[in-house]
Amino acid sequence: MGVEIERKFMLTAYPIALIQAGDIVMMKEQFIEQTYLALDGDQELRARKITDLSTNEVEYTHTFKKGWGLAREEVEYHISEGLYNQIMEAHGTIPLTKKRTTAAWNNRVIEIDEYDQIQLAVLEVEFLSLEEAENFIAPEWFGRDISTSKEYSNKKVWSDLQNRGE
Repeated sequence: MGVEIERKFMLTAYPIALIQAGDIVMMKEQFIEQTYLALDGDQELRARKITDLSTNEVEYTHTFKKGWGLAREEVEYHISEGLYNQIMEAHGTIPLTKKRTTAAWNNRVIEIDEYDQIQLAVLEVEFLSLEEAENFIAPEWFGRDISTSKEYSNKKVWSDLQNRGE
């Protein structure tokens, strides 16, 4: 089982000036629909449909995650469109949708998620070690660190969406 080590920040403004200046180099943009199939304590099981916005290629994934905080266990694998559609039909839930921009900044890969159903933009940075993540000093434009704030986790946002019935 792999380990995902990341920090998340509440982005208050899209960094268009840094993109225009070349400080951020765009790598890819995707549209993501994700649904949680099971949630239990620190464990989650989800399915995603990921559309590449430049090529319109679509991939489907199934992911198991365990843990809280900066480092979590993660197993992700590709599934077929047919299996994804069966999962979605069986669960009958509303997928959480977001645009993900993957970019290079300061010799790092960053991901910016802009959510469709709520007013929220999150910037994520992944790390190779917990020590590296803990020692990382984020620039002010990243916004507030929400890495350990459960209220902004994807599964919490998705769960709230189900309760609203949108």
